Parts: sequence; structure tokens; C-alpha cells
Amino acid sequence: MRFRVGLAQIAPRLGDVAHNLQRHLALAEEAKAQGVDLLLFPELGLTGYNLKDMVPSVAIHPAADDPLFQQLLAASESIDLVVGFIEESERHVFYNAAAYLSAGRLVHLYRKVYLPTYGLFDEGRFWGSGDRLRAFDTRFGRMALLICRDVWHLSASYLAVMDGADTILAISAAPGWGVQEGQERLSRAQSWERLMRCLAQFLTCYYFYCNRVGCEDGVSFFGGSIAVAPGGRLLAQAPDLEEALITATWDTATLRRVRSQSTFLRDERLDLTLRELQRIAQERDQ
Repeated sequence: MRFRVGLAQIAPRLGDVAHNLQRHLALAEEAKAQGVDLLLFPELGLTGYNLKDMVPSVAIHPAADDPLFQQLLAASESIDLVVGFIEESERHVFYNAAAYLSAGRLVHLYRKVYLPTYGLFDEGRFWGSGDRLRAFDTRFGRMALLICRDVWHLSASYLAVMDGADTILAISAAPGWGVQEGQERLSRAQSWERLMRCLAQFLTCYYFYCNRVGCEDGVSFFGGSIAVAPGGRLLAQAPDLEEALITATWDTATLRRVRSQSTFLRDERLDLTLRELQRIAQERDQ
């Protein structure tokens, strides 16, 4: 099996959901014309990131009767989409969420688990945190969704692959910093790339990462979206600090070749891991 994945590295307008929605729909058409089968948008691409008190006014109900969400579902009839937004639950709790849409339906909804609330981040003040890390089935195989800080918790990617995911889709609104003499890229951008190439190598999975660009309240988001093959080989990379649409091909042959050379999945001891984690948790409680 082979399919084409697109990463839409955009600069959403803060709080302007109508504009951002039209940008999503236009890029979905553009990607479809390029033969893309699955298109990823960044974390909170529909709303912008630094929302603060705007959260309730831009929140979306990811349901077929929501006028805005209806348009995204309609677009997914011809191309699978991953979109990021503020979700408002039935009980009016707000989450930093991502949705996988396909064939006009919501396949999977993911709520960001690890909310950074330190330094320039204040996510825990405005959003609830998710409590599930699950892989899910798509027409292209089993996948998992992660949002930004989730990627830095190694257990998240590990759990996804142990739950059967061959592909991890990560979206983010990651700021850039760390200018060092003699380096062409920000040190933070290089750290993200090293992390995902390492995860793809040791977990033997595809890793697709879509990060936003643009500025909000003096914070600059670096972009640098990448597609990584199992084994850690870089398939495609977007430029830093500018909008771009890049594509890469997923194919079974690459996955099979890498896994035939690596015994990670075969030899991983879930029983041992579970037993030791239970012991550690019990000892911490004492």
C-alpha cells in the first residue's frame, strides 16, 4: 500500500476562525490536486494559539450539526484531514483537540494530554487535559494523534505503537528559540527534528509532524514540519519561518524492510513493562 501525506504549515490568524477555516478548505483543494490522500494542519490551526479569554468564543463542537464542522466534514469526502481546534465538550469543558476526518465523518477525536504551564506557556489555565492515548483505524492503516508537548513524553509515542499504530501524526504550535553562532537553524527546531527521527528509528514507525509559523504576542513559531520514515530517514522537510505545503509518500515496503531488520516489536516485553510500572507507582505512593 502507498499513499501521499501532506503537511500544511500555515500561520493562522488569532481568533479568526472564519478566515482560518477558508484557508483550510483552500489548502485541502490544493493538496487534493497534488494527489495528497491525507493532509495535516497544525495545532489550533483553526483558532490560533495564544487565545486566553477568547477560548469560549472560538470553541467548536466537533459534530455534524455544527455549521463550521460541517464544512470540514464535507471537505473530507475527497481527502482525509487532521485539524486542530478548541473543542467544547457537552458539559462545556474546553480542550486543545485534534480530529481525524475521513469520508465525511469524524474518525477519531484526541485531546492534548500534557499541557505545558510554565515559562511562556499557560495552557493549564484555560484548557482541560485529555486522559486517553489510543491508536485508531483509518483507511490507510492504524494511526495515532499527538499534540505538541505530548511528543516530548516518550511514553505517548511508545503507547501508540504498542496499541498498533504504524503511523504517528503529530501537530504543534511550537515556538522557536536558541540562535547559536555557526548554525543555520534555531536550536529548538533542531531538537524537534532529532526527537522525531529518534522516535521513528527506535519505534519503527512513520512520524509526520506539522508545526505552524507566524507570530502572536511577540512569540514566533518556527515551522520546520517534517516527514520521517521508520528507521529515522528524513523524507521531507518544510522551511523554517514561512508557510509551506510539503508532501511525502507512505509505503508498506519501507515499513516491512525496516521491521525485518529490527526486532523491537517482536522482543518488546509489555508484561515486564507493566509489572515494573506498577511497582514504581506503588513505591511512589508509600
